[in-house]
Amino acid sequence: MTAIVAEELFIFKNTLAKRNIIPTFARNPFRKAPRQMSQRRNKGITTFPNPKPDRDYLIHMKIPEFTCLCPMTGQPDFATLTLDYVADRKCVELKSLKLYIWSYRDEGAFHEAVTNQILDDVVAALSPRYAQLKAQFNVRGGIFTTILAQYRKRGWKPLSPLSVTDAVAHPGIGD
Repeated sequence: MTAIVAEELFIFKNTLAKRNIIPTFARNPFRKAPRQMSQRRNKGITTFPNPKPDRDYLIHMKIPEFTCLCPMTGQPDFATLTLDYVADRKCVELKSLKLYIWSYRDEGAFHEAVTNQILDDVVAALSPRYAQLKAQFNVRGGIFTTILAQYRKRGWKPLSPLSVTDAVAHPGIGD
């Protein structure tokens, strides 16, 4: 490539970059561009009736294989999700939760946005008494990110003297 052609190509790429246009030749042909997060995911979360709706009990789930794409670079982000909830009338069916979580693999999402979106969808599907989602993202650029989002049904207080937070922090429960 001649120096003039290389310089013209450089100017062309910079002009497109300033306008937020990524030409197809600048993309990795083996990686799809990240899609934006969908706002309608809770249809995929299946529930079943709570077998003990009169009792507060903690349901603790660790989901170590969460992935989404960085919306800026398209590179994969990996996280371990920890979902804790106290069911009211419904519990989550695990396979549907797994498939719902997997649906983020090809979507671009900021850590804060995806954590809150997942919690919102779980709350919309279950209407729990209490729910907490902790997302621990692997290192990216030398920074580990942990997002903690909570939901508490208006007026709900635990029936037992043991708090939900204490039960989650207790060694041996899921860790």
